[in-house]
Amino acid sequence: MDVSEVSLPMYNISRPVYTLESFQANLHRREKLKSSRSAKLRQYFRCSTKKAKSILFSFIPILEWLPKYPVKEYLLGDIISGMSTGMMQLPQSLAYALLAAVPPVFGLYTSFFPVLLYMIFGTSRHVSIGSFAVISLMVGGVAVKLAPDKMFHDSSVNATNSSVSHEARDAMRIQVAAATAFLSGIIQLCLGLLHFGFVVVYLAEPLIRGFTTAAAVHVFVSQLKYLLGIKTKRFGGPLSAIYTFLAVCFNIKETNVTTVIVGAICIVILLGVKELNDRFKAKLPAPIPVELIVVIISTGVSTGMNLNENYKVDVVGYIPTGLRAPVLPDFSLLNEIFADSIAIAIVGFSMTISMAKIFALKHGYSVNGNQELIALGICNSIGSFFQTFPVTTSMSRSLVQESTGGKTEIAGGLSAVVVLLVIVALGFLFEPLPQTVLAAIVMVNLKGILKQFRDIPFLWRISKFELAMWIVAFVASFLLGLDYGLMVAVGFAIITVVYRTQSPKYRILGQIPNTDFYLDVEAYEEVQEIPGIKIFQSNAPLYFANIDMYVSALHKKTEIDPVAISLAKEKLQRKMKEAQLAEGRKKKTNLKLIKSAKGAAKHEVVSEEVPNEEIQNGILSVPETMEYDEELAVFIKSAADTHSLILDFNPVNFVDSVGAKVLKTIIKKYGEIGINVFMAGCSESVVEDLNRLDFFEKSVTRDFLFHSVHDAVLHCQNLASFGEGSFTERSDS
Repeated sequence: MDVSEVSLPMYNISRPVYTLESFQANLHRREKLKSSRSAKLRQYFRCSTKKAKSILFSFIPILEWLPKYPVKEYLLGDIISGMSTGMMQLPQSLAYALLAAVPPVFGLYTSFFPVLLYMIFGTSRHVSIGSFAVISLMVGGVAVKLAPDKMFHDSSVNATNSSVSHEARDAMRIQVAAATAFLSGIIQLCLGLLHFGFVVVYLAEPLIRGFTTAAAVHVFVSQLKYLLGIKTKRFGGPLSAIYTFLAVCFNIKETNVTTVIVGAICIVILLGVKELNDRFKAKLPAPIPVELIVVIISTGVSTGMNLNENYKVDVVGYIPTGLRAPVLPDFSLLNEIFADSIAIAIVGFSMTISMAKIFALKHGYSVNGNQELIALGICNSIGSFFQTFPVTTSMSRSLVQESTGGKTEIAGGLSAVVVLLVIVALGFLFEPLPQTVLAAIVMVNLKGILKQFRDIPFLWRISKFELAMWIVAFVASFLLGLDYGLMVAVGFAIITVVYRTQSPKYRILGQIPNTDFYLDVEAYEEVQEIPGIKIFQSNAPLYFANIDMYVSALHKKTEIDPVAISLAKEKLQRKMKEAQLAEGRKKKTNLKLIKSAKGAAKHEVVSEEVPNEEIQNGILSVPETMEYDEELAVFIKSAADTHSLILDFNPVNFVDSVGAKVLKTIIKKYGEIGINVFMAGCSESVVEDLNRLDFFEKSVTRDFLFHSVHDAVLHCQNLASFGEGSFTERSDS
């Protein structure tokens, strides 16, 4: 191929980098861009009816979709879905209230007010908002921490007055749960208004799955005492799951056999019918509401057999009829629950947005992460005035709502109507419901989450980093509690991100013969290094945290350390000079001896001047008669075989000031030993970074940049074929 046909560099070497015309054009372009941005800002902040309407619709989405609601197409599906979800929500809300350490009726409140609010402000059409096991357990941990049993225990009172102590404890825990809902809602609302929805990216899927698996284990252990009919105090804080399990084991002799039988029968029925629902979901018009059926049957059996009095089976107890008047949360508790509220707010949002995105992708619509934060914030903060505890998306109810034909948020609103019916008229019917039935419902609903233990062998095969993240999240959350465990897991996730950017993979690339593809020479046998050219690649950005490792890897992979080679040259020159001086002194001494022995009058004296060493292609030219360090010469010759170094920047997405400074040093040092350095595949953002950091100047111009590695390779071969010298030297000249 004709060398003249090769047009390789991103910028022509022969033309000047900076000219008056280019400067004026650049200045004009910047002024035009500035003017355009100003116009956009004026347009953005300009108040108009259309703008106000758009803002209102984005903040209250129901105003946009409800007028367009296709009644004939969607209403029947939403009614069936809403009724199915509501029947499932009833028993779950009663059961999850026990996890939150509040009376069961507050689970009903939590499944009513926030659901209506989400229908107005939410953007997902299929998620079911309300109580959920993981969040309920986190709330219960906060309530038990601030209102432990021992705070209300008084050994001096008799058994008749002991119930008063429990009422005071429950009242305090209700206040804690409501205050937690208020504060977590305010946090979510603020994050949404500030467009901080991106914070969920630090909750990677392995982290969430490990965390929720640990939460499921916590929930399972906490329900053992209800399933067995054992009375133990509730533990909170680090090692609470272990303490709870040990307390159950120590009191195992107090197990109520009737309670165990009722709970076991319910578990078998729930598992069996849920399996049928999964197996025949394509043929069933709606899933069988087995949880509601079990609750109704067990309530009837408990009433008929009077299980509470005859067999000492614990029951739900008094459920007040009607809605409660709104009250202000206890703001004096906010300082004590701040850290827990942050964890609850973030976990609740992450679970909601993950489910919302799954359904949105499946059904072809979009959800707004920031608006979801605002919606959850409003649900929690306003709901707290009606003494609800924090809410999030329930995975099992959301799947039911979507699979039974739900089309819009109307389905969620109808499920809230079902709950409202129980609150205002039918609540007293569930007073004889055994608590072991609620424990059975909770345990069976944990089946899907506990299956996440299968992630361990899967992650072992695909990614050790993600496996470590999963295990750390699980172990930390199980041992330290869900609040501290989440903090540890997020901290570890951030550390893994930093470690990955600080420890990237470094490669020397070679060419697949007769192609323009360049791959790792160590990974592929067919790939061949190009004689005289080293191509170095790093798959991470260049910034202060990893730049030293980048330079070390560059020296190691290319086997060329310019500083070491320069020192080796100096050392070899010094040794040669010493050898030549010694040779000169030896000759002079020999001449004197000859004069003395023969009595000759005149002899030629060897000059003490040592001729300058000649350096050809970076290698010292040494007389054959002179001894020198062969290792140093070989070391220097290995660098002399390379005339060009190409830095592949295709995987690099940004460069900071430290990275730019070190890049300049690399170009300078390699240029000093006669090796040209070029950069290939720089993205537009990287070039902008380099421009902003004043990387390009007289010694380092844009002529060092190439569109691709292949362009740079052809250019280097072109230079070598003409036998030209250092690129840096030519640029300076």
